Amino acid sequence: PMACPSVLSALQNQLQSEAASGWKLACIPRLTRVTTPAPAEGENGDKAVPSKHSFPQLSVPSPVNPGPNALFPEICFSLFADQDVESVPPTSNIAASLLRDAVTDTINILDFNRNAAAKFLIDVDCYWAPNTFVKRATAFDKLKDIPEGRSTWKPEDLVVDAVFSQILRLPTSEHKLVYYHSVITEACKIAPAAVAPSLGRAIRFLFRSLDVMDLELQYRYMDWFAHHLSNFEFRWKWTEWIDELERSDLEPRKAFIVGSLDKEIRLSFAKRIRETLPEAYAPLISEGKMKDTPDFKYLNEQTPYAQQGNAIHALIRKKASEEEIDAVINEIQALASEQGVEDVLVPSTDAYMTSICAVGSKSLSHVLSCIERCKERLLAIGPQSELARRQIITSVVHYWADHPGTAVNIIDKLLNYTIITPMSVIEWALHDHLQHGRALAQTHIYEMISATMFKVSNRMRQIVRARAEADLSEEQKSLLDETLIRERQTMRDLFNAIIEAVSTVANAAQDDMIERFDGDSTEQTLLQQWGARWARVWRRKMTVEEAIVSEAAIEAADVAREAERVKAEAQAAEAAAAAAAAAQQAADATMEQEDHDVA
Repeated sequence: PMACPSVLSALQNQLQSEAASGWKLACIPRLTRVTTPAPAEGENGDKAVPSKHSFPQLSVPSPVNPGPNALFPEICFSLFADQDVESVPPTSNIAASLLRDAVTDTINILDFNRNAAAKFLIDVDCYWAPNTFVKRATAFDKLKDIPEGRSTWKPEDLVVDAVFSQILRLPTSEHKLVYYHSVITEACKIAPAAVAPSLGRAIRFLFRSLDVMDLELQYRYMDWFAHHLSNFEFRWKWTEWIDELERSDLEPRKAFIVGSLDKEIRLSFAKRIRETLPEAYAPLISEGKMKDTPDFKYLNEQTPYAQQGNAIHALIRKKASEEEIDAVINEIQALASEQGVEDVLVPSTDAYMTSICAVGSKSLSHVLSCIERCKERLLAIGPQSELARRQIITSVVHYWADHPGTAVNIIDKLLNYTIITPMSVIEWALHDHLQHGRALAQTHIYEMISATMFKVSNRMRQIVRARAEADLSEEQKSLLDETLIRERQTMRDLFNAIIEAVSTVANAAQDDMIERFDGDSTEQTLLQQWGARWARVWRRKMTVEEAIVSEAAIEAADVAREAERVKAEAQAAEAAAAAAAAAQQAADATMEQEDHDVA
C-alpha cells in the first residue's frame, strides 16, 4: 500500500514543484489562444519594471466558524497512485489535487441525484485539457505501449479512486455510505466496459491490503463489496480467492470472505448465494443458513426445561395472560433452584426470550410486535439480575446463530426499548463471549458494538445540538447541561470498557490466553493483531467524539460550577442576612429591656 501524506503537505510539495516548472498547469484547458506580449520598455529603452498590485487585506474572524461539520485532518488516499504504470496522476503532480478535488466535489455536491453524478463522472475527460487522459476503456495492459511523454491516466481509474477515497474517509464520510455505493453502481451501468475493469483492480488491491487496512475501513469495504455484488447478480471471480479458504478464520482475508458471504445472504437468501459460488466455498454456507426459520431448541426433549420452554412458546403464540406465563416461569425457576443453579432468572429468561424469537421468526416486524407485547416483563428482568439481562442477548444470538445479521438487528431494537443497556452489550461481547479473542474476527460482533456505540455518541451529539439552540430558557439549558455531563461520563466509561477489553487481547494479557499458548504461536499473533486493530479503531472513535462534545461539555461544566458558585453565594448572603436580622432583633430586644428598666 502507498504512503498517505496529509493533503496540506502533499499540496505544498505540488505547488513548489509547479512553481519550479513555470506554472504550466497542463491539465487545465486553455479556452483562448496564448500569445506572448511584447516586452514593455521604459523611457530610456530599458525594460520596464512590471507593476505590482496590492493584495487586499484579509480579515480572519476570531474564533473561526468551522461550519456545521467537524474539521479533521485529511490524507491523500489513492488506490492507484505512485505505481509502476501511472493510471492516475502521481501524488507529486499538482494535477492529482486539481482532478481529485473536482471529482470529489462533483460527487459530494450532487448527492441529491446519483444518476447525474455518475454521468458527470463518466464524462470527466471532457472537462480537462486535451490529451490529459487516454481514450476511455483503454485496457490497463495497453498503457505500457503508450509512447513516453504522453499521458497514461485513465479517466475510469480517476473516478473509482475518488469514490473510494470518500467511502474510506476517516473519521466519517461526508454523506451516507450507501450514496457512494450507488454512484459506483450507476457508473457501472452507464459504462460497464470502462468502469468494471478499474473496479476489479480496486477490489483486488483492497483485498490484498486487508492485513494492513484499518479495521473500520475493512468493514466499510466489506459492506460496499456485498452491496455492489447484489446489484450485479452476485457475480464475482471467487476462484481467485480459493487459496484463502485453507487459512485460519483469524486471517483477515478469510474473515473478509466469511463476512462478505454472510452479508450477501442477508441481501438475498442462502440457496441463491450458494449457486453463485464454486464448490470449494460450500462449507462456508451451513445447512442452518439454508433454513428460513431456525430450529426451536426446546423441541428437543434432551434440552433442559424442554417441557416448560414449549409451554411458554405456546402461551406467547396464543397471547395468553401474564398469570399463565408466570406459572411456567416459576416452575423453571423452581427446577433450577433444585439443580443448584445460582441465578434462577437465567434459565427462565432463556426460555422466555428464545420463545419470543421463535414466535416472531417470520420477520423483523413479527418479532418487534412480540417484544412490544412482552416488554414489561423483559424490562423487569434487568434490574433484578445483570446476568439475566445479558442472557437476553445470549438467547437472541444463539437462536439466530446462522443468521447473525438478524440477531444484531433485534439487539438494536432491544436497546431502543432499554430492555438491555449499552454496557450489557459490551460486557456480553467482549467479556462473556470473547472466546480468547477469536470473537474479534467475527463481523457481527463488530457490528453489534459499533451500532451500540453509535446510539450513545449520536445521543451526545443531539444533546450538544439541542444545547446550542438560541431560544432555550435557563431552566432548559441547566437541565441539558446536567444531562450532557452525565452522558459524557457514561460514553467515556463505555469507550474505556471496549478499549480495556481489546487491549488485553492485543497484549495477550488474558489469563486464559496465557495458559492456552506456549511460546511463539501463529494464532496468538493473529489474535494480538485483531486486538490491536480493535483498540486503534475505538481509541480514534473516542478521540473524535471527545473533540466534538468536549467544548460544549467544558462550557456546561463551567456553567454548572458558576451556578453552584452563585447558589453558594446566595445561600451565604441569605445566611448573613438572617444572622444580621437575628442580631438586630436581639439588639432591639436588649434596648427595649433597658428602656423598660429605666422606666
